[in-house]
Amino acid sequence: MPIHIIGLLLVAPTLAVVLLLFIVPLFSSITGAFDVAGSFGLGNFVKAFELYSGDVLFTLVIVTLSSALIGLMSVAIGGYLTLGSNPRAVAILRWLYRWPLFVPFIVVGQVLRTFLAKNGLMNSMLVESGVLSASQTMSFLDWRGIVIAFVWKQTPFVTLLLAGAMASLDRSTIESARNLGAGRFRILVEIILPQVLPTLMVGLILSFVTMMSVLSVPMMINAQSPTMITANMAFRINAYGDYGVANALGVISLLTTSVVAWVYLRQTMKEHR
Repeated sequence: MPIHIIGLLLVAPTLAVVLLLFIVPLFSSITGAFDVAGSFGLGNFVKAFELYSGDVLFTLVIVTLSSALIGLMSVAIGGYLTLGSNPRAVAILRWLYRWPLFVPFIVVGQVLRTFLAKNGLMNSMLVESGVLSASQTMSFLDWRGIVIAFVWKQTPFVTLLLAGAMASLDRSTIESARNLGAGRFRILVEIILPQVLPTLMVGLILSFVTMMSVLSVPMMINAQSPTMITANMAFRINAYGDYGVANALGVISLLTTSVVAWVYLRQTMKEHR
């Protein structure tokens, strides 16, 4: 049997999975977004913006804010893992920061729903320690809870990529900067960060796309309006069977993530050129 036939047979199962579970649903969703009572039109998009324009803006703000906080925390953790002077603290942090990677988003939503509620674990600990009184407690089950969930869940992923990129850098430049009297913060910002910025951008873009697709966290933490468009998509299908508007919201989400990916690819090609 020819070699190329054997190669096709080996990759055929993977191609079939990608085709059936990704390509076909994507094509169906895009065509369904333009299907208005059996004819081609933009009615679903018009209705989606009339009903959920605020939620679309809310989603973009939440995901952008979460991405910015994830980037800051990832740089801070990766920088300490690279430049930290306390071996025990570095070892504990290296072991501890990865745990959220193994927690599914639905579990994150349930855990933080219990932790951030007005009578949840966080407020109970603050009341018991005397920091707050019972009348001063407040619920974080709103946009703040969504941001906390996203940052807690995605920071380890970006940090893992970033810390690996930092560890692969030439240590001679770092030691030279230390010998010239540069502090750790200056070394991190002026020497390390510019070299690992492409890796950071890749991690943030992947996190941006992941957060745009999460349903469980906004459903479990932020039940009121505005909410994220994934919750709106589920509501249109479950409450009204309105696949047209749900598909339109999905296309809007796809275009948003595509713009982010295009900006990154354009910047990368410019740097290579």
